[in-house]
Amino acid sequence: MDPQIEAYLANYPVTDAAREFLDGPPRMFVDGQFTEGQASGTRAVMEPSTGAPLSGVLLGTPADVDVAVAAARRAFDQGPWPRMAPNERQRILWRLADLVEDHAETLAQIETLDTGKAIGPCREIDILGSADLIRYMAGWATKIEGATRDISAGDYFAYTLKEPIGVVGAITPWNFPFNMAMWKCAAPLAVGCTMVLKTAEVTPLSMQYFCRLAQKAGLPDGVLNVVTGLGATVGAHLSAHPGVDKMSFTGSTVTGMQVGLASVRHFAPVTLELGGKSPMLAFPDADLQTLAEAARWSVFFNTGQNCSAGSRLYLHRDVYEEGVAALTDMLAGLKVCEGLDPACDIGPLVSAEHRQSVARYLQMANADGDVLIGGGLCERPGYFVQPTLVAMSDNRHPLVQEEIFGPVLAVLPFESEDEVVHLANDSVYGLAASVWTADGARAQRVARRIDAGSVWINCHDVGDSAMPFGGCKSSGFGKDLGREQIDHVLRTKAVTMAL
Repeated sequence: MDPQIEAYLANYPVTDAAREFLDGPPRMFVDGQFTEGQASGTRAVMEPSTGAPLSGVLLGTPADVDVAVAAARRAFDQGPWPRMAPNERQRILWRLADLVEDHAETLAQIETLDTGKAIGPCREIDILGSADLIRYMAGWATKIEGATRDISAGDYFAYTLKEPIGVVGAITPWNFPFNMAMWKCAAPLAVGCTMVLKTAEVTPLSMQYFCRLAQKAGLPDGVLNVVTGLGATVGAHLSAHPGVDKMSFTGSTVTGMQVGLASVRHFAPVTLELGGKSPMLAFPDADLQTLAEAARWSVFFNTGQNCSAGSRLYLHRDVYEEGVAALTDMLAGLKVCEGLDPACDIGPLVSAEHRQSVARYLQMANADGDVLIGGGLCERPGYFVQPTLVAMSDNRHPLVQEEIFGPVLAVLPFESEDEVVHLANDSVYGLAASVWTADGARAQRVARRIDAGSVWINCHDVGDSAMPFGGCKSSGFGKDLGREQIDHVLRTKAVTMAL
């Protein structure tokens, strides 16, 4: 292990299981086996708090995707998983959720070291929240039902069947590698589908550990397959693979377009959860202290690497100065430090390359806006930037329109309801939004006018397994979570029998 990583780990009580895992070789998981496959080599996985090499990831090839899809197809066509009694499939997923909970500390430490995220929220939200999601989706295993139909064609008995769609391919992003993998896997597994998952090459580690737990839970061979490698090779081949019956992708809008086009060419339905630049609309009667706290857990949660972050805030002129003051006080109290520190509020960004990208936006903020707090890089090892609040006046400026994916909040004033609705909708994105007001009628009225897949009222980024999540416009289409995701991984068969 790199000496910088050893020195970092020496400061914190890292579990023996995490250390043992990190000392092991990188692997893929195909047909129930950990394997090197036909990888073309390895790539270093960097630890964001130190900038030092942490581990490695295998650079899988299209041939590895072929093997994984074939394993998933056998498991679906011939294996027990789709044919298993629904309550037995449910029990296996419950065992898996229990194992995630039992190993939560190890998983959180691996995830924090891989991504740089703060250990406390990582444990509670990314890991334990994922265990709850698995349990929620497991509950649907016993609730899949078709319906009888009274038809007018004659003397027939007619009904519908709901069947698992087949082999599901999934590509997950680097910002929430474990949590997003559970978003992609839990629903398909619950209804009897099999999976081929491609992890982000920047943050591949937690899912490799998870595959150990899947084995212990009793998931049959071939039901879950995890292939690592570059998006341009492994991801592209998976998206275009004719053996995949459904694709699900979370990531950038540009890559999502490529995934969607590749999937459509072989008629595989696709779910795309893409970028966002989510607005928060604060009216004169908004609770500004609650708003500031919500911004902390949205815009600055996970160092701003959050697609639904409320990263553009519209404050009514009557409360603009008061709102800015509340936000400034909140930001001044955040601790920027390495992710394993229990006191961490703001960890590093995920990579040196992403830090350079965010740095360009910080330069724009210093040149074109009024930086109220932050606005620079942190002079320390690792990929740290200062949490930043910047006052803007031009709604078309890149700081307001583009997804920075860093701890940067743009604040703009407005004067009327019609004006702020226009400003909020003046974006290519439509992922999420929030409305802040004590007036219930106005809250409902504005929520209906906002172009977004999720709208929160007097809160932001409140997620729950029962609530569907997904956007419109350039934020994609289809839903993860909720009953809606279950519908996406089922197909309907109509059966008519002459009497």
